[in-house]
Amino acid sequence: MPEYEKAMRPEDITRLFVERSNAGDAAGVAALYEQDAVLAYPPGERTVGREAIRALWEKVLANRPRFAPEPPLPTLVSDGIALTATPPRDGAGARAQVARRQPDGSWLRLLDQPEFVTPAR
Repeated sequence: MPEYEKAMRPEDITRLFVERSNAGDAAGVAALYEQDAVLAYPPGERTVGREAIRALWEKVLANRPRFAPEPPLPTLVSDGIALTATPPRDGAGARAQVARRQPDGSWLRLLDQPEFVTPAR
């Protein structure tokens, strides 16, 4: 696996995600997640584990989507766990992630909810 820049602050993960996604680097996106991370995507489903997340992003990035940085909301950090969020420009309602500090001081996503949508009534 290539050596990737590490997220040294929880907020770095979003920037690295945008850079790697726009470069078409599914392995680089997956490297932002812990080994057993849970991604709530596609909507209504869960993708579990770094390898499954990489496979999902290979499919998504095959369509060459472009991602723009979104301004983050204030990050909440407590005892090596961080909650990050952004108000998305695409109308997805909100995005939220839980990241955990790694032994080397870097941060990886543990939980990722990229879209909150209003449930159908």
